[in-house]
Amino acid sequence: MEDAGGASVYGASLAGGGFDLNKFVRQPQTIVRLLSWVFAMVVFACITTEGYINTPQSAEAKCIFNQNNSACHYAVTIGVIAFLACVAFLVLDVYLPFMSNAQERKYAVMADLGFSGAWAFLWFVCFCLLANQWGRTQDVRAIPQDAAHATIAFSFFSIATWGILAYYGLVRFRRGTTEVTLPTHAVPPSDHHTSYPPTYPPTTYNPTTYTPTSYAAYPSSMPDMPQPPPFSSKPQPQGDVGYLPPNY
Repeated sequence: MEDAGGASVYGASLAGGGFDLNKFVRQPQTIVRLLSWVFAMVVFACITTEGYINTPQSAEAKCIFNQNNSACHYAVTIGVIAFLACVAFLVLDVYLPFMSNAQERKYAVMADLGFSGAWAFLWFVCFCLLANQWGRTQDVRAIPQDAAHATIAFSFFSIATWGILAYYGLVRFRRGTTEVTLPTHAVPPSDHHTSYPPTYPPTTYNPTTYTPTSYAAYPSSMPDMPQPPPFSSKPQPQGDVGYLPPNY
């Protein structure tokens, strides 16, 4: 599962971060996808190398599963497509965090979910078909039984891995849908206990013209003060005017 912390859309962090290879390889979805890649390679490799043998009655090579060539063709086709799809979805998982468009991420997750669910069902059909045809095979002495058993076993393992991938895709799709529909901000509730309205209309500002005050026209209630005499170079002595300094 992807890290739930931080902002993300459809199970992937928002675009703008760098690619962490160590974290990507350790993700459960990446590990399961690599296992699906290996299982698909084992199935079609076993059939293409040891899945056809010649019978004493015919020189033409026949499928080891009850000489039913359709069973071998079906298993090879499912295995090859699964092998290529695992590579494609691994590249898509690497590119997904760098997608800035949430709609593109949604389509990528939906493609992963739909393909994984479909291939889990097709691997189930492949397992049932191979197991049924192997049970009907009469003479198994000249047949490489290890290859037949490995093909059936890894077909069964592929059901589990692709089912897990479908589950991861469903979880990522549901998480992305929830994150996209969540509101980006919450409006605080209005306080009904206060006497003031929650919003205030803007007031109209009317500038006033300043008029200077004329102090000359202001009547004065103070009595007139005597004005000092004009400046004189010879000030009159104060005190006794009849005093004369002695002569020595």
